[in-house]
Amino acid sequence: MHTLSPASSVPAAMNGRRMLGAYLQEIRAECLRYLRSPGFVLPTMLFPAVFYLMFAVVIGKSNSPDAPRFLLAAYSTFGVMAPGLFGFGMSLALERDNGLLTLKRALPMPPAAYLLAKMVMAMLMALMIAVLLQLLAVLVAHVPLQAGQVLHLTLVCVIGALPFCALGLLLGTLIKGEAAPAVINMLYLPMAFLSGLWFPLSMLPALIRNLAPIWPSHHLNMLALAAVGFDTGSAWPHVLWLLVFTVAVTALAAWRLRRHG
Repeated sequence: MHTLSPASSVPAAMNGRRMLGAYLQEIRAECLRYLRSPGFVLPTMLFPAVFYLMFAVVIGKSNSPDAPRFLLAAYSTFGVMAPGLFGFGMSLALERDNGLLTLKRALPMPPAAYLLAKMVMAMLMALMIAVLLQLLAVLVAHVPLQAGQVLHLTLVCVIGALPFCALGLLLGTLIKGEAAPAVINMLYLPMAFLSGLWFPLSMLPALIRNLAPIWPSHHLNMLALAAVGFDTGSAWPHVLWLLVFTVAVTALAAWRLRRHG
């Protein structure tokens, strides 16, 4: 009677080509899943666009010629926060509760593919939001953007989604699926206000101005403002703060995910 040796009973490790294929298939499936979900795509894209039209085109332009340009940066930041917080955090909380994350772990796929796919999805949504807002700024609000500024702001938005992916990942390990929408909204909207995205920090009380630098959205907004031509000083303190925040929060979230599932 033929018996399997221990070595033959273990599936062969994936070679590089198969591993790359597994990552690409998971990314493709995750992006298609969300792009085919109007309940996620439409609010995520239209919410910052509608706000921009209301405040930059209808109200802001009559107050200051720089208002549409300022609000382009602010609402770009506001927009790219959502894919990481909701598309990453809320979906992770729901998938932990309904057992999908357990199923994913049992599949013969690289462990990081699941999280990488969600990160790419969030960055793709950030790209779409940035393009939509810049089209509105140029075609409707008549903001004079140079090609370099368009590219710079787009890059800031796409890479700027990563700190909020990290925060969403941490939230997804902390909260239950049914509570996720409410908890994330309770963080998302106040963080936007307290970072000076809806009103310039100079218009807000001193306490809010002093606390604004603790929020990642404030630092991303400074980079977005610099991308469209505002003088916000050196970019490196904001880049360094976001980098440290992303690495630290990701490490904490990964530890919780390994320990608590």
